[in-house]
Order: sequence, then C-alpha cells, then structure tokens
Amino acid sequence: MDEAVAEEGMSKHTIPVIDRMMDVLGEIEKKEKGLTISELTGALKLPRTTIYRILNSLQQHQMVYRDDGGAYHLGRRLISLAAHVGVRATEYDLAAICQPYLEKLAADLGEGVKLSILDQEGVLVLAAAQGRREYALTVAPGQRMPIHAGAASKLLLAHLEKDGLDYWLSRPLVKYTAKTVTDPKRLRSELTRIRRLGWAQDKGENAPSIQAFATPVFTHKGKMVAALSVPFLAGTHPSRMEEIRLAALEAAKAISAAIPV
Repeated sequence: MDEAVAEEGMSKHTIPVIDRMMDVLGEIEKKEKGLTISELTGALKLPRTTIYRILNSLQQHQMVYRDDGGAYHLGRRLISLAAHVGVRATEYDLAAICQPYLEKLAADLGEGVKLSILDQEGVLVLAAAQGRREYALTVAPGQRMPIHAGAASKLLLAHLEKDGLDYWLSRPLVKYTAKTVTDPKRLRSELTRIRRLGWAQDKGENAPSIQAFATPVFTHKGKMVAALSVPFLAGTHPSRMEEIRLAALEAAKAISAAIPV
C-alpha cells in the first residue's frame, strides 16, 4: 500500500482529544522553562477551557506537573513509560545495553556520563549516569542538545552521510558562546577532523564553563548509532582531561562490542 494513502486512511480513524493532548505535550517538550495555559492557548489556537481540561487530566496521571509560577512541564510518568518502550525482535534496546557501562564509567571517573543519539528533531540524550564528584555536572535522559554545538552533537554530525549533513547545516546555527562555530564551512572542516580523530571535544561551545569529550558507539557493521560523552568543568587539569578522554573511548568500545547487531 502506498505510504501516503496509508497515512491518509489512519488520519480518518483518530480520536481528536488524543491528538490535542499530544499537541499539548509536544509544545511543552519544546520549552525547558515550561509553558503556562495562556502560552499554550496562544501556541495551539485552542480554547482555554480545552487546554485546561487536557492539562488537568495529564496532571492527574503525572504526565505533566505545574510549577509555582504556573508553568507546566513534562512529568515523571513519561520517564517510566519510556523505560518500558518495547523493541521489535530485529532491534535492540540501546539504552538498556549501555546503562551498566555508563554507570561504571560514572563511578570510575566521578563525572556525569551520557549517551546521545540523533533523531528527526536533533540530538537527544537517550541515557545517563550521575557522577559522585563534588562538582560533577548533572546529566539526564530526555535532554535536547543543539545540533552543532557540543562534543556529542559534533561527533554525531561527523558521521552523517552528505545529504544528512547538508540538511542539518542548512538550518539556523545559533551562537551560544564565543567558541560556538556557526559558519557551515568552518564546521564542515572541524567535522572532517573529528571523524579522522575518532572523538570530539567541546571547549565551551554551549556554556563557557563546561567542556566535554565524546566518543562513538558503533554496531558490528561499523555504523555509528550513538555518542558517549563526559562533560566536565572548564579549567580541569590536562592530565585529568586525558584520563577522561581515554576512559570514554574504552567505554564506547565496550558498548559497541555489546550491541548484538
């Protein structure tokens, strides 16, 4: 069956209130600071009473929560649901496979560790483990990162085919700090270097005080599927930075070996 015809058929058999609920969740997902009822009403062009009823139902099921300022955020129930997402027999659960390795690396280094993937919306933190050091940076699954800034993001871009890279570099590239590269030509040159090195470094591209190393996770067929990264504070001693880089490389190799395809 033609894909467009199949999608048209599916659209005739949906429940409008669930479609609206997903629209509400999608809008909240875009804003880390959350959204108020008024902001959601303006963004979705729906009646305020409709937005209120949807939010009330979502809040009862812990799918969203309301902060003291009246803004709504995605709730913890979504984390629980995501943890039980099934996979087909021909696929594998990358988050479940990598989690023990992330936990071990976080324990060994004392730093936060995360695993990021590239999806249709950009870079997503798929899994993470918290570090125990006093100044370890907080990491969490579900975070969205800029496509062009940061070690993991650049590493994921570096392993894209030309069409995919052209697509992402045609989009607006925001300059977050003085270190953020926003010129596509310069960024392409850096990505070529990253692919040759086999790892990437963030020297303060998202925030001046945060740096990171990222290393690639591959399938047995040599396809890169994720980037393992370890963020740390700027000013870290060079010998410590090298320790982090080497440990991240070893952990990524171990995860790659554990992937069943």
